Amino acid sequence: MYIMQQKINFKCVHCGKNVSVGAIGTKNRNHCPYCLYSKHVDRDVSGDRRETCHGLMKPVSLTFKEEGIDKYGKKKQGEIILIHLCEKCGDISINRIAGDDDNDMILEVFNNSIKKPVEITGSSINLLSQKDEKEIIAQLFGKKN
Repeated sequence: MYIMQQKINFKCVHCGKNVSVGAIGTKNRNHCPYCLYSKHVDRDVSGDRRETCHGLMKPVSLTFKEEGIDKYGKKKQGEIILIHLCEKCGDISINRIAGDDDNDMILEVFNNSIKKPVEITGSSINLLSQKDEKEIIAQLFGKKN
């Protein structure tokens, strides 16, 4: 028997705003679209909600989703991914941005990560740098500067 998982709205533990989990492009809403903070609730798989830490996950940087290589041998550019750092246990997680995430806040996370880079040890996550700014702006706002 198939049981449909109920979508539950929540109040952000960082900014206090009410968050709808039904945004376009989200299967398992795990961060606030206003401040981009999350709560450390997933352990093994996105949406499993099995983590007991429940620390606050701070958005610290951005990366691009790995999309592989095109038929000409050029790397395909993937979508923007948020990198979160748990302020309680230090775990790192990556999370897709959602259709209703605040684009200005995403850009602010990027700019802050350029000013004060985060150190992620033991991870294969590629942090975005200043050279990625045009692609980030194009994905967020639909234009290249």
